Amino acid sequence: MAKAIHTMIRVLDERRSVDFYRNAFGLTIADRYPFDGFTLVYLRNPEADFEIELTINHGRAEPYTHGDGYGHLAVVVGDVEAEHRRFTGLGLNPNPVKEFHRDGALMAKFFFVQDPDGYKIEVLQKHGRYR
Repeated sequence: MAKAIHTMIRVLDERRSVDFYRNAFGLTIADRYPFDGFTLVYLRNPEADFEIELTINHGRAEPYTHGDGYGHLAVVVGDVEAEHRRFTGLGLNPNPVKEFHRDGALMAKFFFVQDPDGYKIEVLQKHGRYR
């Protein structure tokens, strides 16, 4: 059976992106591999083996476009309200906390935040199917 191990995103500024993911989600550099023309940085935290792979193309000056196909990355937290306050305090400008109901019951409580390159990240309260 296949096991998901990482998702890759292209970023413009390595330091800015590493700082964002460390401050927002506690992700730290697990490995960093410079190559001719690009660098790969793998971020993770002790909560899971799943990683975010940052690809930094050397000499790139223009921001990447996401087109109309990119969706979002999602993470779960124990207290979404506390995380929203923490993100706000860090100046990360999270969107408001929202609730999503289905058949009269809470399905999800969440907010979105964008990383420095405009990638959307959904921060969900651990609940129901979101574990």
